[in-house]
Amino acid sequence: MTPPKPPARPEKVSLLRYLRLFRQDILSAQPAKLYHAWMAEFRTPFFRSFMINQPELVKEVLKARPDDFPKSNRIAEGLRPLLGNSVFLTNGETWKRQRRIIDPAFEGGRLKDTFPAMREASEAAVSRLQSQLGEPVEIEAVTSHVAADVIFRTLFSIPIENKVAAQVFNRFRDYQRSQPILNLAAFVPMPRWMPRFFKRSTKRDAAEIRRLITQLTTERMHAIRDGTAPDDLATKIMTTSDPQSDERFDTEEMVDQVAIFFLAGHETSASALAWTLYLMALYPEWQDKLAAEAEALEEQSFSVMSKLRLSRDVFREALRLYPPVPMMVRQATCPEQFRDREVPVGSQVVVSPWHLHRHDRLWDNPDGFDPERWGTENGKQCQRDAFIPFSAGARVCTGAGFAMVEGPLILSMLMRQYRFELVEGREPVPVAHLTVRSADGIWLKLSKR
Repeated sequence: MTPPKPPARPEKVSLLRYLRLFRQDILSAQPAKLYHAWMAEFRTPFFRSFMINQPELVKEVLKARPDDFPKSNRIAEGLRPLLGNSVFLTNGETWKRQRRIIDPAFEGGRLKDTFPAMREASEAAVSRLQSQLGEPVEIEAVTSHVAADVIFRTLFSIPIENKVAAQVFNRFRDYQRSQPILNLAAFVPMPRWMPRFFKRSTKRDAAEIRRLITQLTTERMHAIRDGTAPDDLATKIMTTSDPQSDERFDTEEMVDQVAIFFLAGHETSASALAWTLYLMALYPEWQDKLAAEAEALEEQSFSVMSKLRLSRDVFREALRLYPPVPMMVRQATCPEQFRDREVPVGSQVVVSPWHLHRHDRLWDNPDGFDPERWGTENGKQCQRDAFIPFSAGARVCTGAGFAMVEGPLILSMLMRQYRFELVEGREPVPVAHLTVRSADGIWLKLSKR
């Protein structure tokens, strides 16, 4: 059985039809040829867009010349109400300053420091699932819960049961279903005065999430001044100065960054873990392999992660098939020529992990689930050239290492205790909301191992 994949749209559709399809779901709005083409051009009366799948072009845009291809300002159109001027949306010197302050918190040594909190969140998730045995469970809700718990424990040293943390989580659950990853304005240039077509509930939820994060941030600033703050990620970031200007984040800037930490660290991890558990139910022989490996978790220290190799390969394969962020949009700031085509200034350059990870000219068995591929020559080559679930180059996700500890750890903890089975008639259909989710949830049945 092949893992589910969204249907492709017909080869040619009108601009209006495309925009309607895009508004519903980015993935099924694309033609099938993108899984084979090295590059595709899309023209409208408003803009020109180039999707690049050739590894050499992807490296040029993301690694060799990132300053020449900044993030498209149109991306901010859809996410600004929640993320403000966070590191996810900014460009140029502002972005560089933000990364200089944020990056030290996620260096290798800090991962070891955050491991106990990750493990505590994993153990809490195992305990919660005891009450859901035997009946169909919407697994995205489960993974959202544990991923949010990890973020709050590692960022603010509070569990998801904390009153404010629970309120943020509940509001975000509503927000992520109502907000597509790209607002319509991301693809159609509009004057600043023109409405952006946000749902009222989307704006309301974003405002309430930011209010709650402001409360947590303000309380932490007071604790830092009083010398009572715990040594967690929030404290580390809020006490780190830019080595060039010696400035720190003020409250508003910190709220912006916490919002993206929650989005990137919770929403993306929840998506990846939910699809991983679905794949385990689809291929139950892999559950047994991971459960056997998970016996190593008797060891409590961070060093156990080096023993969870199969779990890491399975999680990596889920990231390949279902990359949480399916598309990244950059903008050409100077005239370019890609594959003998002129790329005018202002053109959008789209890098699509979704298509790159399934490209039939790069990967062996591109739509199949095969965790063992990472040990093959093809898998090793593609991991270098065509695997970018966390982006690549200067703008690679700060939390990539964090995610590659969190995902395999939670997966192993769950496999050790439970079996996951498919629910008949409930095959998930991938769609892009804030991340790649299932149109009607991912439903699985759990039993005690």
